[in-house]
Amino acid sequence: MKAIGFTRHGAPEVLETLELPDPTAGAGEVRIRVRAASVNPVDAIIRLGLFDGMVADDRHPLVTGMDVAGTIDAIGPDQPDGFDLAVGDAVIGFVVPSGSHGGYSEYIVLPSLSVTRMPSNVDFVAGASFLSNALTAELTLEALALPSGSTLAVTGAAGAVGGYLVELGAARGLVVIADAAADDEKLVRGLGATHVVRRGAEFVGDVLDVTDGRGADALGDGAILTDAVLPAVRDGGQIAFYLPTDVRPDRGITPFHSYVMRSATRHDAIERLARMVERGELTTRVAEVYPADDAVAAHQRLEQGKLRGRQILTF
Repeated sequence: MKAIGFTRHGAPEVLETLELPDPTAGAGEVRIRVRAASVNPVDAIIRLGLFDGMVADDRHPLVTGMDVAGTIDAIGPDQPDGFDLAVGDAVIGFVVPSGSHGGYSEYIVLPSLSVTRMPSNVDFVAGASFLSNALTAELTLEALALPSGSTLAVTGAAGAVGGYLVELGAARGLVVIADAAADDEKLVRGLGATHVVRRGAEFVGDVLDVTDGRGADALGDGAILTDAVLPAVRDGGQIAFYLPTDVRPDRGITPFHSYVMRSATRHDAIERLARMVERGELTTRVAEVYPADDAVAAHQRLEQGKLRGRQILTF
């Protein structure tokens, strides 16, 4: 099968077309003929050699990609209770990249618990655009366990994880205080933000103003600003981080360190998010679409930043 990967770390140009053996579905697994795969920032982190435990060389190519959409073309034995998919069904899946096992592939084998029926109202491109980021946000909100009416501040609210924090937080009845540049304010309000505040140096002061000086009950740091935004959190509040950090909050603030790959088989959450998309309660945002052979160009554009939505590779 064709896959897009690399045998050395570095700039986008290290990406190349690889020929790999077709994978086989084992017990509790399905094989998907991939039609679309998303490009996420973590893919670039792996490509650059900055992800612990993932090292490429000539004998061990790496293939990245965490979100796929396609059709089931093989089903292994011993499926989990409640499994109701068939060969030919359109599905989406969450991928934990490991070695040459990654979403940038024509075929991928996944645990059935990592797969669910594709929302009926989207195509493969949109189907591949949301799962890992929405799951990251969903698991964050589960961990924060904020009661309805609590305040959630969000940095990077126009981005993928930040946008889903806004959308899913609003659906939980939270008062969402989200940052946005002027040209993103309409987008962020449309996702359900209660208050839109300024990005950057003014963010902390704006959050404190909105909360009458108290600070937010919790903060999802989608923009990876870490200690710079801690003053926006109230004493005894919570903050969610999305990259490894040495920051140790004071004032009784509890950190949550997100690592969505540990939850790849959270089928209940994966299914819930897919059905929210199907009901129009959760958005899909596609920034750009590239043929898989143009993955280098996709990664070059990723490095420029300011994307609103996910880039998608098609197979």
